[in-house]
Amino acid sequence: MPINKEHKEFFPVDMDGADWQTPPGYPDGIKQIVLAGSLDEEARTGHRTRLLRFEPGVFTTEPFVHDHWEEVYLVSGDLIVGNDENGEGGESFAQHTYACRPPGVYHGPFKSESGCVLLESHYYEES
Repeated sequence: MPINKEHKEFFPVDMDGADWQTPPGYPDGIKQIVLAGSLDEEARTGHRTRLLRFEPGVFTTEPFVHDHWEEVYLVSGDLIVGNDENGEGGESFAQHTYACRPPGVYHGPFKSESGCVLLESHYYEES
């Protein structure tokens, strides 16, 4: 069954504005702005399209896993995947790379040396 999304025409995205917020469970220096939709992880419903921004040098320390689909496009900057708890190591990816993860897949931790912007789509399969 298709995912229903709201209709939105082109609108300005303030890349430096106050709409950017640190998502729950993320360190300072990683911020998101939700472009469309909403995701209810408790009810396991919905969809969300967001931009996620890492400031230079910021990293997470634990892998992520969730029960929804995730598609990620690295718009700009660099992203290191699989660093340790001190931000060392991992595999580096450059802009214009893409990942698609089904529910239940462990991924990360993540780091960016120069900072990055990711375009992410998260969604549950509709039943």
